[in-house]
Parts: sequence; structure tokens; C-alpha cells
Amino acid sequence: MRSVGTVLALVVLATLVATFARRWRIPAPSLLVVAGLAVALLPGTPQIAISPQIIGLVVLPPLLYASAEDMPWRELRAVWKPVGILAIGLVLASAAAVGAVAAYVTPLSWQMAFVLGAVLASTDPVAVTALGRRLALPPRVQVLVQAESLFNDATSLVLVRVAAGIAVASAAADWGSAGGEFFVLAGGGTVIGAAVAGVITLIRRRTEDPVLETVIALVTPYAAYLLAEVAHTSGVTSCVVAGVVLGGRGDRLTNARIRLQLHAVYGTVVFLLESVVFSLIGLALPAQVRALAHGDRAWPLYALAVAATLIAVRLLWLAPLSAVVQRKGGIGRPNWRIPVVLTWAGTRGVMPLAAALSVPVAMKDGTPLDGRPLVLVLTTSVVVVTLVVQGFTLAPVVRASGIALEPAHTAREEARARSHLAHAGLARLEELAELEVVPDVVLDRLRRGLAARLEDARDRLAESDGTDGSAIESADLVYRQLRRDLIAVETTELQRLYDEHRISDTTRRRLQRALDLEEARLADV
Repeated sequence: MRSVGTVLALVVLATLVATFARRWRIPAPSLLVVAGLAVALLPGTPQIAISPQIIGLVVLPPLLYASAEDMPWRELRAVWKPVGILAIGLVLASAAAVGAVAAYVTPLSWQMAFVLGAVLASTDPVAVTALGRRLALPPRVQVLVQAESLFNDATSLVLVRVAAGIAVASAAADWGSAGGEFFVLAGGGTVIGAAVAGVITLIRRRTEDPVLETVIALVTPYAAYLLAEVAHTSGVTSCVVAGVVLGGRGDRLTNARIRLQLHAVYGTVVFLLESVVFSLIGLALPAQVRALAHGDRAWPLYALAVAATLIAVRLLWLAPLSAVVQRKGGIGRPNWRIPVVLTWAGTRGVMPLAAALSVPVAMKDGTPLDGRPLVLVLTTSVVVVTLVVQGFTLAPVVRASGIALEPAHTAREEARARSHLAHAGLARLEELAELEVVPDVVLDRLRRGLAARLEDARDRLAESDGTDGSAIESADLVYRQLRRDLIAVETTELQRLYDEHRISDTTRRRLQRALDLEEARLADV
């Protein structure tokens, strides 16, 4: 009962803090970590030990899936080359640099220093997505940061397995088998994730039950993750691939009512899980520090050295890469602000913590693995440092860089898109008017509604005078049917605007949700 009470108290605390973070317009992950750390330091607070099974099997799959589902196909195709370079090259460079620094400045052996480097080598998709929701980054920059954090985990996990194997067995590194393991993990995870997405697509196309659709959506990330893990491939990669594939088809698999329900349910699940997991990071650090040996008490300095190394390596890697990409894009003078923003957006979070917790407790001979407590403390403290320091300052850095999209830009894009949708609806109305199969009173109502959209205002429609009750009811029925037909026309036009690169994915999703809300209201009348 005490454990249940602790979990419930944690959920309440995390929810309250996240709610205030949204109201105060500050990064929720950063405030949650600070709140968790503050609560853990209060007298009488029970020690919190994070279970790797809870993080890996319960928390990670839906959060990874939700992050991947928001990934737009169009922008992802445009940045796949730099994402590949970052997901492999930068991870290897970060692991090597952190390992070297840790072996030099900390009491860790070179084997455990390599473990620490592998654990912290990749950015975290959950933290990056949570922090990025508040920023108005250009679409390709946002997708680059998010895609890198989603796809660099396969490289990092392979390094963690190799490093942990070296530390446990005290053996030399077998880089040939490590390369093969990487292809098995990443390739196998990709195949399984794509297969799960294909099966789920077939199922969702044949059902219109909102409850069943919701259950399928909640089960999908766990199915992708567990099937890949059982097959000894990457559950993270499988979950990400399934999310990306299904996210690109979501609007075509379900109707408006189900999409709205799924959005509400999944939004609630992600909110609760993110709130709890970021609070746990802060809550767990004091207990991990207490488990350290006396000789490891300089851990704050070690953590700062490791965090500074990660930031320096990331900037040194991104600066030339950004210059090359910009020069190929026809930009004569590279913009240095972009690599700075990309560097500062590379936070660590749940994934490094889960990787550190997966490191074995004992060596093959049964003796405790020396240095594991310090690796846990340094991992958690670096996560805290990046979430707090980079999280609280990321928005000012983006504003100072000048690359953020102005609110007026987004408003203009959305207004132009709404105008195109209204024109498409009016064109469809004129076709119906020429056929003379629709009552004039219904056509008039629809025209006035679409004209109001063009003027970006709402005009309440008055009932036509001189008609009896049955005629009004019949006209309303025809109106709802025709309005749904026009919504379908506007949805097609919206997709066309997106396919022609005339609007961003953010604008497309926002307008699609507005159309879904209207269609759902029409069905409720």
C-alpha cells in the first residue's frame, strides 16, 4: 500500500507541476526535474529507486511512438542525410570524447568510462520533443533535431552493449561483431516496426469502433517494442519506425470523431508519463548519490566536465556540417546561429537513464561491477544539468538567434491556407448550384459560411423566413450532408497545399483538427 501511495503522490505532484509549467510558459521537463529534486531533498521523503523494467517496458514505448508519430514525412525525407551523419558519426564521436574525459578526470576505469560515454552519446527524443513544442523553429531545423534524437538511439544502444560486455568480462572490444550487432539491431528493428505498422494499418482500415481504435492505438507501441526485443533487435527503432509510418497515414485511416478521441486519449497518456518520468529523474538523484563511495564525492565536478564535453563535441561536429549543408543549399555565407541552436537543443533525458540502468550490477565472476554507482550518478546528473540549464535557456537562445518563425509568419500562412480551403469549397458549391439539385436556402447558408471564412470572421446564419418546421428540418439535414461534403473537399485541398510545400506540417495539422472538430459537431446535431 505504501508503494501505491507513493506512486499516486508522484502522479499528483507531477501533474500539478506540469500544469503550472504550462500556465507559466516554461519548459515542463525542466521544472519537473527541479521539483523532483527539491522533493527528494525534503526530510522524510522515501528513497525512489527507478526500475529499468518500468522505464523500458512501460514508459518509453508510448513516448517514443508519440514523438515519432509527429514526424512529418516530407521534412524527414529532406534531412535524412545529415540525420544519418549525426545518428552515427556524432554518437561515436561523443562516446569517444566522454569516455576519454571520464577516464582522465574521474576514478572510473577506462572500461566504465567507455560505458558512460556510450550511455550519454545520444540525445533524448522524449526530452527534445517535450522542449520543442514551445519553440517556433523552422520546420527542417525542428525535424532535424527530433529525427536525430529518434534515430541515434540504435547506435548508442549498440555501444552500450559492447561497452557493458567489455566491462563485465574484462575483455577487449570486438568491433567487427559490434558492427554486425548494429545492423541486426537497427535493421531488424526497422523491419519489425514496418511490419507492425502494416498490420495495424490493415486492422484500422477495417474498423470504425472508437473504443477498439483507442485500444489499438495504445497497444501499438508496446507491440512494436516487445516484438523487436523478443527477436533480439532494437525495440526503440521498431517503435520509432512504426510511429513514423502510421503517423504519416493517420488522417487516412480513421474518421474525424476517432481522430479527435485518439488525440485526446494519447495526449493524456503522454502528459502523465512525461510528467512522472521527468519527476523521477530528479527524485532518484539523491538516493544514487548516497550509494556512492567516499572517493567519488567530487561527482558534481565530474558531471560538469562531462556535460561540457558533450556540448563542445556537438558544436564542433555541427558547425562544419551545417556549413556544408547551407553551402549546398545555395547559401553563400553560412549562418552560425543554426549550429548553435542545434547544439543547445541536444538535451539528454529518459533514454540515457534507461541505458545506464540496464548496465549489469555484477561481473561474470559475481563480484560487483566497480564504478556502476558513479556511472548512474553521472548519467542522472548530466541529464539534470542539460534539462535544467539548456531547457530553461533554449527559448532565449532560439529568440536571440533570429531563426525562429515569427508569430505573424505562422498567422499569414494559416490565413492563406484557410482562404484556399474556402475557395475550394465555394468552387464545389458552384458546381452543385449548376446541377440545381440543392435547395437555394442551403446553398445560401453554405456560401455565407465560406465567405465568412474568407474574411476570417464568424457570421451566424439566420433561418430563412416563411418556411415550416418540416422544411427547416429537411434543409438542416441537407445542409449537414453538404457541409460534410465540403469538408472532404477542403481536406483534399489542404493535403494538396501540403504536398506542394505551400504550408508547413504544423499548419496542416492545426487546420485538419479544425475541420475534424466541425465534422464531429455536424455529426452530433
